[in-house]
Amino acid sequence: MAKIGTYIKESTDELLNKVSWPTWPELQSSAVIVLVASVIFAVIIYLMDTSFSNLMKFIYGLF
Repeated sequence: MAKIGTYIKESTDELLNKVSWPTWPELQSSAVIVLVASVIFAVIIYLMDTSFSNLMKFIYGLF
């Protein structure tokens, strides 16, 4: 049981004193970057899916 208490104390100390947390503007800019990247990936995947679907319809239409 003492090991669990030590673990919690050390974890708390590390999170409060040893970790460098980003500032609010840094978080906002990171969130915008993630949002833009996610939209770009979604559009790319949509285009690939649509192209593949149309290709398969064309190929199946030949038979």
